[in-house]
Amino acid sequence: MKILGSIFAVLIIILQYRIWLGDNGAPEIEKLKQQIQQQQQENSALKEQNELLRKEIQALRKNPALLEEIAREQLGLIKPNETFYRIIPKEKE
Repeated sequence: MKILGSIFAVLIIILQYRIWLGDNGAPEIEKLKQQIQQQQQENSALKEQNELLRKEIQALRKNPALLEEIAREQLGLIKPNETFYRIIPKEKE
């Protein structure tokens, strides 16, 4: 009976060691939970960004004038036979 009790005690000690200090133990699980939470936050931010891009694409498809405006602002697009004037404001002293 003492041998059986000793075997159970050793098994419990080994299992407790593996749970608290071994590979894939409690600290590792907690670390993975934090990584999952971080990844979920990044995913939600990227989903919001994707939604904004989708809305911008829809606006560009529906309104060609908006497309022209963006091309002029960001790419410096000038139509043929069009004169471009750039007005640079004075710097404040």
